[in-house]
Amino acid sequence: MKLNSFDDWSPLKEIIVGTAQNYISHERDLSFDIFFHENLFKSDWAYPRLNKSSKEVNDLNWQIKQKYVEELNEDVEDLVNLLKKFDVTVHRPMILPFNPQNIKGLGWESAPVPALNVRDNTLILGDEIIETPPAIRSRYLETRLLAPIFMKYFEAGATWTTMPRPILTDMSFDLSYARDLETTLGGPTEPIEDPESSPYDVGFEMMLDGAQCLRLGKDIIVNIANQNHKLACDWLERHVENRYRIHRVYRMSDNHIDSMLLALRPGVFLARHKDLKDLLPEPFKKWKMIVPPEPSATNFPTYDDGDLLLTSPYIDLNVLSVNPETVLVNEVCVDLIKTLEKEGFTVVPVKHRHRRLFGGGFHCFTLDTVRDGGLEDYTI
Repeated sequence: MKLNSFDDWSPLKEIIVGTAQNYISHERDLSFDIFFHENLFKSDWAYPRLNKSSKEVNDLNWQIKQKYVEELNEDVEDLVNLLKKFDVTVHRPMILPFNPQNIKGLGWESAPVPALNVRDNTLILGDEIIETPPAIRSRYLETRLLAPIFMKYFEAGATWTTMPRPILTDMSFDLSYARDLETTLGGPTEPIEDPESSPYDVGFEMMLDGAQCLRLGKDIIVNIANQNHKLACDWLERHVENRYRIHRVYRMSDNHIDSMLLALRPGVFLARHKDLKDLLPEPFKKWKMIVPPEPSATNFPTYDDGDLLLTSPYIDLNVLSVNPETVLVNEVCVDLIKTLEKEGFTVVPVKHRHRRLFGGGFHCFTLDTVRDGGLEDYTI
């Protein structure tokens, strides 16, 4: 089928579901710590605090307990089977080999990770695949694991574009968000270490994840938290000129937007809080905001001191719409389920245990490639 996806709610026909097979560890280098700064170091979200861990804080390689990987793979396979019951065609990435060689850039190397959160490094705009410039070194080649799928869509007529790839030296990163106390949203944070210079420094570079973009037909809302994002958004805006309208929102979050705000159907957002409306472009301030109760601590497993949590407790707002009436929601989120049902949605509860350990909910580890419908203007 031809690539065709303009929003997150139209009837779903084809999707890529990520995989955690051979996920072994998180490599905590500068790029990793900057990206997850808000969740990794926030005292009231990060459980446990790194400095309470039995591991050395400077130990770069944080092993992931394999029982969690196995349970995540069980949950992902259950989701795949569920989507097939909705007559959705499911594509899967290539499997990362066990214990693969490090990938190397100019002045750095990093252990690669599987293509699990496939929403992050790709943006689908209608019939175009846009590979976005990664901000984490260990994910630099992640979209190569999706290349066979992209090739099939290309052969069927899709446009396949890659945004400029960053060199990713330490000096490539704008640290202003991570160092700005006003953006820590709570408790004290641990510092990002000073970056080291490199012969390959070129200044701030483009970095942007597809999950920073909210697709609303002809309009795309992009979250900008630093100069890296701004540069990439500048590129995107010029690239889609006369086809889409780009709207910039500033620091709605540190990076991704889809655990803050998701569109469930035209005129309806699922939101972390109502104040997000103030950040939106004028036409979308009229849309209804569904705000569920605060997530309960009992919604999450209890982990040990060495288990890094990469998301906030709001990760379960990261739902996946099968169509404008049907939403897949984590089965433990009873309050969220009740809220959506009260609003008239059909909710399908789905098991997903370790989303905080792997940094993604249902929307994160899926990438919808074909949905019914075309390019619509929802501002009219």
